Amino acid sequence: MIKYQTPEPAATAPLFRIGLVLGGLTGALGVALSALAAHVDTTGLLATAAQMLMYHAPAFLALAAVAQVRRVPLLPLALGLIAIGLLLFCGDLASRALRDARLFPMAAPTGGMMLIVGWAAAAISALLVRPRSGQ
Repeated sequence: MIKYQTPEPAATAPLFRIGLVLGGLTGALGVALSALAAHVDTTGLLATAAQMLMYHAPAFLALAAVAQVRRVPLLPLALGLIAIGLLLFCGDLASRALRDARLFPMAAPTGGMMLIVGWAAAAISALLVRPRSGQ
């Protein structure tokens, strides 16, 4: 009789959980802002913010999956920059649409630049991908 050993399950990477939370929150906020855009907003700014959130939700999930199966040194930086960039960019658009006031001067452009740098960090991290320990 042949005995099969089942491999031990891999430990859950903390960045995996963070990416899942960011993806879920971003998706939920995107849906909520889409509803507000359809029923409340006359500026079109909420629709733009909702689209940005919805575009990034699956990207967070994909980056989380990468974090679980590979060690990617720049991924925490990339996720952080993208998350803060979305918060600033979409937060400023929502604030202008709902309160007719900016979060602070240059909030949306600062958030947009953080998004660009975050995605550049994700791209550069492709050069640094390593196997997870034990693989």
